[in-house]
Amino acid sequence: MSEEEEPELAPHLIEQARSSRSRCRTCRRKIQKDVLRIGILLEGPYGTGYLWHHLNCAAKRRLEEVEEAYKTESWDSALEVPTIESLRKLEQKATEEKANRREPPWAERAATDRSKCKSCAEPIAKDAWRVVILREVAFGTQVRSGPIKVHAACVAQELQAMDCVTESEGFIDALTSGSADLSPEELAAVLAEVGELQESD
Repeated sequence: MSEEEEPELAPHLIEQARSSRSRCRTCRRKIQKDVLRIGILLEGPYGTGYLWHHLNCAAKRRLEEVEEAYKTESWDSALEVPTIESLRKLEQKATEEKANRREPPWAERAATDRSKCKSCAEPIAKDAWRVVILREVAFGTQVRSGPIKVHAACVAQELQAMDCVTESEGFIDALTSGSADLSPEELAAVLAEVGELQESD
């Protein structure tokens, strides 16, 4: 092989991270040194290289790639890796959690008195009604929707905020659907605290 030729890279590589500089392409967090990671080969216009993921993150979101890496045993023989069965269980659990995840808005009682209303910044008393809605949240240069918890009485004001993602229009129906675990009496109590809503322009 001439000096100009580079060794051909395998489609997958499982290894311990050599430093803490790489970032997981699934969860976007740093991959700490010595933590198991999987590299998935990408051939792009600027060259060929690996996109790194925590092995557990890849198992939850890209199990097919992990299974391919396991079929070809794409790691050093001295490296201890978890069984493919344990990684499949991670994917199954992640799929179940996603299927059972509720979409805001919904109402619930505060389990403790330690949370604060994201609208008025006042504490939310234990057992008080609070409502989960969506607000724009910035992650570096990206903006995503994230859930926030507010007093039921602060909902009307929060729905008018510029960074609120949850819409006033159809809110009551959406809240009723998302709060299916509440009794009719409990839901009525929440709606009484929410009060009249102003439609968005």
